[in-house]
Amino acid sequence: MVHVVELEIAGRTLRLETGRVAKQADGSIWATYGDTVILATAVASQNAKPGIDFLPLTVDYIEKAYAAGKIPGGYFKREGRPAEKEVLTSRLIDRPLRPLFPEGYYFETQVIASVLSADKTGATDVVGITAASAALSISNIPFAGPVAGVKIGRVNGQFVVNPDLETLEVSDLHLVVAGTADAIMMVEAGANELPEATMLEALALAHAEIKKIVAKISELAKLVGSKKREVKVEAIDPALAAKVKAMVAQPIRDAIMIPNKAARQERLDQVMAEAVEKLKNPDVPTTERHVKIVFHGLEYTEVRNMILEKRSRADGRGPADIRPITCEVGALPRAHGSAIFTRGETQSLAVVTLGTTDDEQRIDALEGEYTRTFMLHYNFPPFSVGEARPLRTPGRREVGHGALAERALKPVIPGKDVFPYTLRIVSEILESNGSSSMATVCGGTLAMLDAGIPIKEPVAGIAMGLIKEGDGVIILSDILGLEDHLGDMDFKVCGTKNGVTALQMDIKIGGITMALMQQALEQARSGRIHILERMASALTTHRTNLSPFAPRIYTVKVKQDKIRDIIGQGGKTIRAIQADCGVKINIEDTGIVTIASADEASLQKAKDMINRLTEEVEIGKIYMGTVRKIMDFGAFVEVLPGTDGLVHISQLAHHRVKAVADEVAEGDQIMVKVLEIDRQGKIRLSRKETMPAPTGGSQEPAAE
Repeated sequence: MVHVVELEIAGRTLRLETGRVAKQADGSIWATYGDTVILATAVASQNAKPGIDFLPLTVDYIEKAYAAGKIPGGYFKREGRPAEKEVLTSRLIDRPLRPLFPEGYYFETQVIASVLSADKTGATDVVGITAASAALSISNIPFAGPVAGVKIGRVNGQFVVNPDLETLEVSDLHLVVAGTADAIMMVEAGANELPEATMLEALALAHAEIKKIVAKISELAKLVGSKKREVKVEAIDPALAAKVKAMVAQPIRDAIMIPNKAARQERLDQVMAEAVEKLKNPDVPTTERHVKIVFHGLEYTEVRNMILEKRSRADGRGPADIRPITCEVGALPRAHGSAIFTRGETQSLAVVTLGTTDDEQRIDALEGEYTRTFMLHYNFPPFSVGEARPLRTPGRREVGHGALAERALKPVIPGKDVFPYTLRIVSEILESNGSSSMATVCGGTLAMLDAGIPIKEPVAGIAMGLIKEGDGVIILSDILGLEDHLGDMDFKVCGTKNGVTALQMDIKIGGITMALMQQALEQARSGRIHILERMASALTTHRTNLSPFAPRIYTVKVKQDKIRDIIGQGGKTIRAIQADCGVKINIEDTGIVTIASADEASLQKAKDMINRLTEEVEIGKIYMGTVRKIMDFGAFVEVLPGTDGLVHISQLAHHRVKAVADEVAEGDQIMVKVLEIDRQGKIRLSRKETMPAPTGGSQEPAAE
């Protein structure tokens, strides 16, 4: 049976339909918003995966090329590996769904959101969140939703719900929020140094819209009427649990107070191994697994109790304290800019490379083709956490962390008119114990300053955590990996001294209230200011000179009718300049000419050649010209490449000239002065105006 619900969001109708397509899936939703269509499906295995103690959930967002009337490029002409946007949107959908599955649910579960039609408004990500949640909500899969997604922009100080791509181009906020009827679950934002109060207003508006959508999904779930599967939590023998607690509770308390991450984990592993060895029972195969489950539960409880009751953390800090910070710039002699940022046991080597327009990244997306002139790539090698494992291509985590840091730094990157370079930052995580993406933001800022990039303001990032048990709540600044793993929130805040440039929040519990969000933002701001002050000890502003190994770029604006003079017939002139000077030249239709070279002298040579080609003749200016043609009434002289003027016979000399050929010949180099440029663009020149005036004696008048 087909069931449909509809509501209007930001002037467009959101329609959620089920029962017409993909009926063999446990839940399927045909979601329509404007001309965007997404099919979201949810399927779960009938049997729990044996021997695991985690949720085996996979979420995939897939863009079909036909959705925008395109045929995929490449040899195979079909969709290949996921593009960066697909990876990031898969994460956007996954993050608010994952915390809402019940404890003990270990069934293989797959959610797929396929974009079947795209109207280029850029709403596929939030519709994907909503449709995926709806598919789970109407299915028999246990799920404590529904959730919905909403996007917020801000133009001229006014918030815009689900802005289209054109609006986002001029928006100083790009915020995606997912939440339930009661609380916000996930936040992803980029902003142009907006105050925390403005961000809170935007979040409140988003949640108000989310509540409307969630109500409709709940209505649809009631219409479908699927009964949820019962989740049976694996029973653990109380006597075994008591033995484990008596044996390991105190050793766990002692171990978690070890400040060093590696030493702490080594001791915890040792305590667990000893408990497993002492309590193993060959007659009961599940004993070892149950000991480990009880052990991890105790570790979870002890860390949280220590923070809530003693307000003390594993490394001895208080809730709002920041780990020790050191900053080093100019770490790599040949890089265009580099920095090592260390905060506690987290360390990022950030490296800047400057390039030309040839280095821009060209992207063919559903919404159309575009280029990126700023890229940030994040690498997380296994040695950063003391592991030995095969190197792989960047995973979802690496792509997501890089995108967050890129979004945080993008608002302070100078425009092409100020700094006409393509810019790439690579963050190599050398050590990791929490908040490596925020170390990337700090290291990236320092590396740009070291590279001589005139950024608008330095940017710092900090990761906030939350421990909540009943009425007991503590917000943590600059969280460790342990606190991220065992805590209830990972809230990353990036910004300058003036305001926020990026947010990312994930909640592991039922959501977070606006009051807690406000407290976390204020505490994050204090921490951010402290980090910026520590960064300033390394560099307070950008270096005045670029690295000698960086390309030099010169930009000039010429009249559009001069473009053909630079290019020449069939590109002959521009190719000759590039070959002669060893430079790269790019010309835009608007008349912006960019010359790039690693050599200053070559750049200057090419600059002079282009200036000569595009120079305009000025009245009163003296030029060294070449006589191109002799006529009875005067000589035509080329004063600039392709630009001739007439020297009338009367202007060849102070004395009377009987024949032009008596004074000049074709090919002669003569000095001339521009007397006039008439309405038709004809140029009148004078040679005699550049010659010394005669002294003494009588002179014949010049020929008229």
